[in-house]
Amino acid sequence: MQAHQCTKLVERIPWRSLQPVTAIVPCNKVAFPKVLPQRSGSQCRTHTLSINLKRCRSMPVSAARQQGGNDQAFTLVGSGRVGTALEKLGSGSDKIIERGQPVEGPPGPIVVCTRNNDLQGVLDSTPEDRREDLVFIQNGMLQPWLDARNLGNNTQALVYFAVSKKGETPIDGKTDANPEGLTAVTGKHAHAFAARLAAGDLSCKVLDQTQYKKSMLEKLIWICAVMLVGTKNGNISVGEVEKDHKDELSTLISELAASGETELKVQLDEGVLERLLAYSRSVASFPTAVKEVPWRNGWFYDLSLQAEQEGKADPSPTHSAWLKEVGAVG
Repeated sequence: MQAHQCTKLVERIPWRSLQPVTAIVPCNKVAFPKVLPQRSGSQCRTHTLSINLKRCRSMPVSAARQQGGNDQAFTLVGSGRVGTALEKLGSGSDKIIERGQPVEGPPGPIVVCTRNNDLQGVLDSTPEDRREDLVFIQNGMLQPWLDARNLGNNTQALVYFAVSKKGETPIDGKTDANPEGLTAVTGKHAHAFAARLAAGDLSCKVLDQTQYKKSMLEKLIWICAVMLVGTKNGNISVGEVEKDHKDELSTLISELAASGETELKVQLDEGVLERLLAYSRSVASFPTAVKEVPWRNGWFYDLSLQAEQEGKADPSPTHSAWLKEVGAVG
């Protein structure tokens, strides 16, 4: 059997429509601490702070540590690769919550390190007076789910660092197009989360909700487009998608970008395709599979179904056709 005829891997999940985003509420401004210059050394810390803010809108390692984020105790829900990595970057005072346990812990961030389909269970196990401390780091379109549960302003993070296996040191998510790093966070506990990563020399941009929404959309486009093209062509690697099927990938990225921009009322910065191709090269060995459909491709497909019901043209017809081709939707 030739490679392009291989059986396609598709995670079949019962379809459920996710409501589109109905409101975006600006987050509260959090001021950076005043950093005094050092008299010794070749570069003062004040200068370092200004350079980092200009380049990537995130705090540098030194400023993040001054806020004490790596000393802030976290409650970590889940002890897999990411949860364990975050714990190792802390001061040893974190509390780990395993599956089925009530979510109880010290004041501060409650970082949910589980799969999307476990989120409702985590929420149900969290006391109402602590739910505003929940920090969500999952892939996909979470906003409709969060909004429906009055969690729309909670802290969210786009995690681009990779942990190859439990206990391994995280590898930062940097590309030739974004050498400053891609991981980003927004919300109440954004600075504490960024400071925890800074303790391990991992980059993290602290963004307002508008900028975060744009970054979130780009990551959603990437995972939906690359995984679908890879699955369609025999579950090839991400690198093979970028190298051998760039035209298909470009078409899909353009469709999804236009659809997502219209729905979220944002305009992505120029160079979307270049940035997403660069990220594909940085994770070239990753496998492809269409999965967690309701949280990923399903959000775009729902927009297509909505347009059809209103007698309008499908905003992403190629995406809809290919989802049907690989059997991800009916």
